[in-house]
Amino acid sequence: MITLKNERMTVTISTLGAEMQTVTANDTEYLWHGDPAWWSGRAPVLFPICGRLPESKYRLNGKEYELQMHGFARRSEFEVELATETEAIFLLRDSEATRASYPFTFEFRVHYALRGDSIDITYTIKNTDDKTLYASVGSHEAYACPEGLSAYDVIFEKEEPMNSYIVGDGIQHETFAVDAPQGVIRLKDEYFVPDALVFRNLQSKSVQLRNRKTGRGVRVDYPDAESLLIWTKPGAPFVCIEPWCGFATWVDFCGEFPEKEGIRHIAAGDTYRASHTITLLP
Repeated sequence: MITLKNERMTVTISTLGAEMQTVTANDTEYLWHGDPAWWSGRAPVLFPICGRLPESKYRLNGKEYELQMHGFARRSEFEVELATETEAIFLLRDSEATRASYPFTFEFRVHYALRGDSIDITYTIKNTDDKTLYASVGSHEAYACPEGLSAYDVIFEKEEPMNSYIVGDGIQHETFAVDAPQGVIRLKDEYFVPDALVFRNLQSKSVQLRNRKTGRGVRVDYPDAESLLIWTKPGAPFVCIEPWCGFATWVDFCGEFPEKEGIRHIAAGDTYRASHTITLLP
């Protein structure tokens, strides 16, 4: 476990999955504590896919591979490449185990840096292979809502149509309108009975999760993400704000992996970077 600390907050991060475990400020815990009665995750890192593949399988160059939902990074042990009082870099390299389900060589880094009330998080995918690498990357941070979901609003940077894709065995092409006057969604369990709210290509690149009465919450800035998901389990005291540099799988997708929506094509020797920032709102 790595601990980062500045004058405003303390953050602990596990080498398993390079996953944040706690985010504490002023004796308040902002991150969900991972109670398995609801959901054992806290802040999984999604790589090399975001979402689920049909039957957890994909085709590449005519060969079939199996890859579990959200990829293998969240269940992998990372090396600690750097650890200072306020920064840490976690490194995952390809291995025999990863190449069995994902036939590429790579270096995947997760960089955390504390800056005042903010946590800057950067994902770096370096293609060390001699062929193009295909990947997506995303975040799945869960924030504690101890007063209950209905006490919280999600407030978008801009007022715009909020049309969520319908989730079934995959992502449907149809959408439904989410009520968001002035860019504010009042959270309620019924939104999450089927699954997540799934937004794509929003103009807003920043969103706040706030307690309606106290103002406590977080702001998430996601300049590089093309998709934003909001998810919880009905009745659970947490909500996930998930910026993805990728997309889940269309229900009717039957192509090869490089053709999947949201997949980055990273040339041999190239590096792809994506960042987002979490700012605590006391």
